[in-house]
Amino acid sequence: MNTATSHDLFTRALDLMPGGVNSPVRAFKSVGGEPFFAAKAEGAYLVDVDGNRYVDYIGSWGPMIAGHAHPKVLDAVARTMQNGLSFGVPNALEVTMAETVRRLVPSMQMMRMVNSGTEATLSAIRLARGATGRTRIVKFEGCYHGHGDSFLVKAGSGALTFGLPNSPGVPKALADLTLTLPYNDFEAATKLFDEVGGDIAGVIVEPIVGNANCILPREGYLQHLRELCTKHGAILIFDEVMTGFRVALGGAQARYGVTPDLSTFGKIIGGGMPVGAYGGRADLMRQVAPAGPIYQAGTLSGNPVAMAAGLATLELIQAPGFYERLEQNTHKLCDGLETAAREAGVAVTTTRSCAMFGLFFTDKHVETFADAMACDTAAFNRFFHAMLKRGVYFAPSAFEAGFLSSAHGEAELAHTLEAAREAFREARAG
Repeated sequence: MNTATSHDLFTRALDLMPGGVNSPVRAFKSVGGEPFFAAKAEGAYLVDVDGNRYVDYIGSWGPMIAGHAHPKVLDAVARTMQNGLSFGVPNALEVTMAETVRRLVPSMQMMRMVNSGTEATLSAIRLARGATGRTRIVKFEGCYHGHGDSFLVKAGSGALTFGLPNSPGVPKALADLTLTLPYNDFEAATKLFDEVGGDIAGVIVEPIVGNANCILPREGYLQHLRELCTKHGAILIFDEVMTGFRVALGGAQARYGVTPDLSTFGKIIGGGMPVGAYGGRADLMRQVAPAGPIYQAGTLSGNPVAMAAGLATLELIQAPGFYERLEQNTHKLCDGLETAAREAGVAVTTTRSCAMFGLFFTDKHVETFADAMACDTAAFNRFFHAMLKRGVYFAPSAFEAGFLSSAHGEAELAHTLEAAREAFREARAG
């Protein structure tokens, strides 16, 4: 596989950007080697600057649920951009987006558009603190909610990949206001609320942990968090930046039947453009400026081109049978990976929820952050490179979820599983 052009670009980038990248996990530091540089994307595939083609199971980290460069999304963007790229005043598409999200996710009674998932989670936490008059927040080991100071305490995703769960630059006084719980531990959550429940402004959680690979909630766990927050007057925040519109049309809250007070969204509602949103109970959202005293603003929020891309994507995913087909293909992929690993004599388990999945190099069922941390990351790294050279791109970290799109069909699944049979043997041989 020729990667000369990517190598040259990475060499240049190292002198210009920290680690040669604009987001840490892209650097391949966890798995070793150098990243490839994309030239274009189409359907289920990425094509790099050297012409190599990869079946892509990242989908720009989640938003490309209808596949890359979907004609309807591109057409919506092209039509909208003819009228201008940014206005700095309200536009009609913002209203249509809010109406669409509220129809699909009823808990989003009111909302505010922002420009990233990080911006959404930061704003939701500020709202929880302002509305309750309390200062402490609760997050969970392995969950990642962006790079805000309050969240970089035992964080997941890139921070976990690099073994830096507590980032320098985060003031200790602020970190002290963030309480961390083990995900899926009923007793620990109950004990914490019994001790300091009156001080907790909000609980923020990925309902499915997607930044320590893919960890599903134990039965009743999300309901337990809901009950604790209600009892103690804390705000329950679901970070659905990753799970929103991916694990069900109404997000994880619809899949598991739990109504949070606030939710954050991103990725799919931007259709590949930079977008985030936070919202929930109307009485809480009416406390956000200019309706209320809790300040939050954004020059590019509700950008018309981003709204157009997101609305086109949301229209696509409402087609009859869309999620059923996605879930079927995810099961085919995960079952096939487990079979291929077993035939190669490699211990592997998978998790899956509709169009989101996890691949763990262990013989145990993974339900906790500790389970994920105990997996064989060296074997994963060998597997990753063996798949990459066969034209299949999984996340370059053992602590990231994978994603399918509606563009992943029989041909892509067959190619992936054929590559996996050889890749698992290489993973074992190491």
